[in-house]
Amino acid sequence: MENNTLANYPMHIDLKTRWRDLDAFGHVNNAVFATYIETARGMLFEKWDLPFNGKGKSLTVAALSINYLKQLKHPTSIVVGQRINRIGNKSFDIESSIFKKGFHEDPIAVSKVIIVCFDFDKQKSVPVFKQIINEYNLYKEKL
Repeated sequence: MENNTLANYPMHIDLKTRWRDLDAFGHVNNAVFATYIETARGMLFEKWDLPFNGKGKSLTVAALSINYLKQLKHPTSIVVGQRINRIGNKSFDIESSIFKKGFHEDPIAVSKVIIVCFDFDKQKSVPVFKQIINEYNLYKEKL
């Protein structure tokens, strides 16, 4: 996960920490970072016009890794930057970084999510959807 400045992520979503995100140590609980990343990923589902309901062709998570670089306090406005950084036959990777709003050179956390294109009706993986390949190619052209 390199080039971790917000400018290197073509997709952004603004979020705010919530009181309920805190742990006993007074900072945002590490598990909540996965929720921020999932919320941002949901915006991609909408952009790609993929259903959330577990029917038909959609996406499913195969793996998630998060590297925690700094503590996150509440209240804080954050920005989750996302980019597709690998396309396979039936899966692809989304790299995400979480930044404090206004501090876009220094991520709080970085993650990689491996996503599988999946037909929920047939219960099997399918080739990566065209709209995802198009998004990936568009991003790569801008580099």
